[in-house]
Amino acid sequence: MSTTHSERLRGLLEPLVSAKGLDLEEIELSRAGRRRVLRIVVDSDDGVDLDACAELSRTISTTLDESDAMGEDEYQLEVTSPGADRPLTERRHYVRAVGRLAKIQLHEGDEFVARVLAVDEEGLDLEVPGVKGRKPTARRIEFASIAKARVELEFNRKDKKEEEA
Repeated sequence: MSTTHSERLRGLLEPLVSAKGLDLEEIELSRAGRRRVLRIVVDSDDGVDLDACAELSRTISTTLDESDAMGEDEYQLEVTSPGADRPLTERRHYVRAVGRLAKIQLHEGDEFVARVLAVDEEGLDLEVPGVKGRKPTARRIEFASIAKARVELEFNRKDKKEEEA
């Protein structure tokens, strides 16, 4: 998708997404055989449920049908939330990951897994798990030093209610 087409779609769709209290994370236009697929990824601090995606999909579909943004060719519209393995690229992504484990790779090459404790304008406060019975250690990382980061799935994670009990 060309940059100008992407910007035009973003300009058209962002107000619709924002009106639902969601963030427009990504717009992707790809080919699937003869048909095009327009994939809209949305998120919020509280996550996105299926009903919100369905309602937003209807709104976006109506708006696209009333405009010439997609041209005359057939397309399939998908409105979805980001997957669990999506990269953390924006400050808001890190805020949503507070309390979760993240795999972080620094520009200097270090890579580690740590729990995100807090996020501010400049970076993250982390808790790096101890190895072989050692206590966890605190670590501060600036956003500028992060090359890549993504949430690690935890299948046996205690939720906050269990920890408070």
